[in-house]
Amino acid sequence: MRRRLIQSTLAVVLVVIAVFGVSLVIVETRTIENSARESVDSEAVRLIGIVESRIIGDERISREVLSQQIAPDRYALVKIPGESPIAIGTPPTGKVISSQQKGEHGETVVVQESRSKVSQEIGRTLLIILAVALLAVLAAVVLAVRQARRLGSPLTDLAETAERLGSGDPRPRHRRYGVPELDRVADVLDRSAERIARMLTAERRLAADASHQLRTPLTALSMRLEEIIATADDQETVKEEATIALGQVERLTDVVQRLLTNARDPRTGSAVVFDIDDVIKQQVEEWRPAYRSAGRVITSGSDRMRAVGTPGAVAQVLATLLENGLMHGAGTVAISTRVTGNQVVVEVTDEGQGVPPELGARVFERTVSGRNSTGIGLAVARDLAEADGGRLELLQQRPPVFALFLARQEPPV
Repeated sequence: MRRRLIQSTLAVVLVVIAVFGVSLVIVETRTIENSARESVDSEAVRLIGIVESRIIGDERISREVLSQQIAPDRYALVKIPGESPIAIGTPPTGKVISSQQKGEHGETVVVQESRSKVSQEIGRTLLIILAVALLAVLAAVVLAVRQARRLGSPLTDLAETAERLGSGDPRPRHRRYGVPELDRVADVLDRSAERIARMLTAERRLAADASHQLRTPLTALSMRLEEIIATADDQETVKEEATIALGQVERLTDVVQRLLTNARDPRTGSAVVFDIDDVIKQQVEEWRPAYRSAGRVITSGSDRMRAVGTPGAVAQVLATLLENGLMHGAGTVAISTRVTGNQVVVEVTDEGQGVPPELGARVFERTVSGRNSTGIGLAVARDLAEADGGRLELLQQRPPVFALFLARQEPPV
């Protein structure tokens, strides 16, 4: 592209120089020739005037007198009737410019100048025009190279940006080049990079959320299957554990469906009125075997409160808090409910060391963890709570108190 820009610019400049240069040469050549001819004519007229004035004044006409009236590089021949011709200078050879004037008394003056002088003047003019043309070509080359760089470098840069996008690097470069068309392309590429970055972030977030949210139901399901294997001889126990395992499979299916729904449209909600105690009871039963294996206890109260939200999402939030208490807490984990204003508050606390002071509220940020965990669980739980119009907060760091705020269904009057 750079070569084409340079070639096209030079072609335009050469055409302009050819058109105007030839015209200028013709005009200057004619001007020089006409000027030389007028100068010779003027000198012949002046010389015939001098000769006539001397004839009228009956003065002597000599070569010495007339030689002072003519340019040194010109030749003049004066013919007076009845006298010998007077020659001034050396007759030129080759082509000449000649002017002949006749006086009223029969005298004749011929002035000649060699055409070589005119040719030399024309040659000098041509050299000047040629030098100017060369300077114009050099200036055109410099400008063409600069323009080619100005246009070529941004295009190369835009091509690199597009290649980076294609290779999976969606960082926008925010470079502008002072050329409206190229800046528009850069704007489009930057907006595309931002959209791709958001899409990649959403995909990675979905993968992280899916892996974390599916891990808890799968762990609980594994524990139930182990219980079934351990009590294979007791048909009633096997039936009970299998029923619980089937319920966990259904919840696992619900988690997958909710993840896919949120991936398509995060604003899509399915809030309903439900009994919060039923969700708490289900989670306590699900996590009690794991706590029993760890030598710990889960306790919960029953106030028969009804809240507005998504039961599956609330179950996932409580599962995350119970898993968090199992991994990082100590002693008894207590789940309690209370009412504040028009909200139902579910509090989960344990007897452990709590959240380190340096973490504080940052414990809900992704990848932030104090115990070498993924740091995703509480962030996902907070997102699930906010998707239902609620919120998840850390009310107290030591001992830890996590509170889930949900909209409360007003009792009928």
